[in-house]
Order: sequence, then structure tokens, then C-alpha cells
Amino acid sequence: MAKDNNATNNQRKRMALLVFALVVLAGLIAGFFYVRYKKTHISTDDAFVEGTIHTVASRVTGTVLKVYVSDNEFVKKGSLLVELDGDLYQRALRKAEAAWKAEQGRLEEIEASIDVQKKKIELARASLEKAGIQRKALESAVQARRAEVKAKGALLEKARKDLQRAEALYKKQVIPEDRLETARTSYSTAEASYLAAKALLRESIVALKGQDATIREAEAGLQAEERVLDNLNAALRAQRENIARRKAEAEIARLNLSYTKIYAPDDGYVTRKAVEVGNQVQAGQPLMALVSLDDVYIIANYKETKLDRIRPGQRVKIKVDAYPEKTFWGRVHSIMAGTGAAFSLFPPENATGNYVKVVQRVPVKILLEDGTDPGHILRIGMSVIPTVLTNE
Repeated sequence: MAKDNNATNNQRKRMALLVFALVVLAGLIAGFFYVRYKKTHISTDDAFVEGTIHTVASRVTGTVLKVYVSDNEFVKKGSLLVELDGDLYQRALRKAEAAWKAEQGRLEEIEASIDVQKKKIELARASLEKAGIQRKALESAVQARRAEVKAKGALLEKARKDLQRAEALYKKQVIPEDRLETARTSYSTAEASYLAAKALLRESIVALKGQDATIREAEAGLQAEERVLDNLNAALRAQRENIARRKAEAEIARLNLSYTKIYAPDDGYVTRKAVEVGNQVQAGQPLMALVSLDDVYIIANYKETKLDRIRPGQRVKIKVDAYPEKTFWGRVHSIMAGTGAAFSLFPPENATGNYVKVVQRVPVKILLEDGTDPGHILRIGMSVIPTVLTNE
């Protein structure tokens, strides 16, 4: 009986040792695979779904006339969301366009005046050129008549000497009286011719001086016409600036009118709608948000001690709290160039003397693989658990 008890006890001890050995072996195997898993899998539960959120705001002040969408409605890019009362902006546009057209009419008037003024200047230049030609003719006439006066003077001097000689010879009774009369007649004729030539010379000089005055007057008239043209050109430049300003005002008025219709900037779901018909909205006031589910991504805040094994391009297994039975896949896109605390509203101040070291977390952006969320069931803000597969 004692022998049977001893055999039973020994058998129990061996079984216990075997069980213990198996447990230890299982623990070692589990530990091996756990360590191996931890080396190739980096997980965090500090991760959320992020995406592009378009804030839809009014660019102008106005009263809401119509609202075409409701909360959580899907809209396509370019869809009309909200319409403001555009009556005031329509009037402003008509006024701006009328002012623009008026300035254009004024520009046409100035351009027509410039054309007329250019013709006046052409006529003034032609008149001045003609006066110059006439002056040259008068100057030539003066020179010719001076030469004629000089020649007539020489003839008069010769006739005077001939008369003096004839009178002297007549006193000596060398020549008859008729020759003396002939000499006197020749002298009178030469004197009359000389005086007539001098009179013509004086007339030519007076005419030349008058022509000089005419030229000065023509030059002054041309300069005056050119000054008028300069003033018109200055007015033309100023008018073009006025037109550019009026055109810009009309374009701004047209833009403001177009801003009374607010369109969707992208495909997405309407969220946070805060506008109703009759509301008075201000420029820049947010009216709603559009959430695009086509480009959602994950922001995972990993501990800084894990970053040495995370690289862009590594595959990521993603579990979502809302869909525990589903698995999503993504790729590491990039690692933020700073910790989350460094870019917080109130970054930590470590120079106060009460520093306590805390392991920092660095945001890592993870993009979903194509086709991993065909139904767009992921929503911005959902909690996820991404696991980076460092061996892939």
C-alpha cells in the first residue's frame, strides 16, 4: 500500500514538473514571439482620423435669400449652396458700368479733340513753312533792290558829274545850251530812277519786317497749338487712368455680385451648417463646413522613443474603434518636424526650475491605401489604433 502511494506521488511530481516545463516553454515561446512582434510592430492608441475641412464663408455682407443644402448632405464641387440678396450689388454694378462707359465716352471726345488738334498743328506748320518761303523771296527782293539802288546811285553820281562838267563847259561857252539841257535831263532822269529804286527798297524792307512779324506770330501760334496738344495728351493719360479705375471698380462690383452666390469649393458632406433664410451675414462669416471623405488620413502620435524605426513608405495596419471587425491599411507618409507639444497653443517652458521629463509624442501622417475604404465609412475624428509594420 505504501509502495502504491509513493508511486502515485512520484507520478504526480513528474506530471507537475512536465506541466511546469511546458508552461515555461510556452512562456518562452510566447515571449520570443512577443519580443519579435514588438520589434516589427509599433502601435499607438493616440491616433485619429483627419481630413480636409473646407470652411464655407461669405465674401460679402448681405441677407440670405436661399439655402440649397442641409446638414450631412453630400454636394459636388461647384454646387450652389447659399444665395444672398444681390439687389444692392446689382445696382452697384450698373452704377459702376455706367461710370465706366461715361469715362470711355470722355476718352473718345479727347481722342477726337487730339485728332483735330493734330490737323491744326499741321496747318500751322504748313503756314509757318509758307511764311518762311515768302520771307526768303522777300529777302531776295531786298537784296536785288539794294543792288539796284547801288547801281542807280552809281548812275546818278555819273549824271551829277556829267552835269557839273557840262555846266562848267557851258560857262566857258565850249558847249551849246542844248547839251547842257541834255545833261540836266539825264541827271533828273537818273535821280528819279534812284529815288524810285530807294522807295522800292524801303517797301521791300517793310514787307520783310512784316513777314518776320508774320513768322513770329505763326511760330507763337504753332507753339500755342502744340501746348494745347500737350494738354490734351496729358488729359488723355489721366482719362485712361480714370477708365482703368472705373473698370476696376466695375470688375469689383461684378465680383461682389457674383459673391452673392456661394458655391461648394470641393466634393464633400455639409457639416456645421449655421445659416438660414433671412439671416444677415457679414463678409468672412463662416456659414458651414464641407468635409471631403476622399482624402482622409490618419494622424498618429507616436512616442519619440519609437521614431527611430518608423520610415515613410512602411505599411500600416489600422483598426478603428467604430468598426472593430474591419481592418484598414495605409502607408506612412511623413513625420512631423516637431513634437505636438512644441506646436501647441502654450508650448512648455522648461527653464522655470521645476522640469519633469516626459516622453514626447511626434505626429506621424498615414495615408490610406487605395481601395481600403471604398464606402467612405471613416469619419474625421474617429479613434484608431495604427500599427506600423517595420519589416514591410
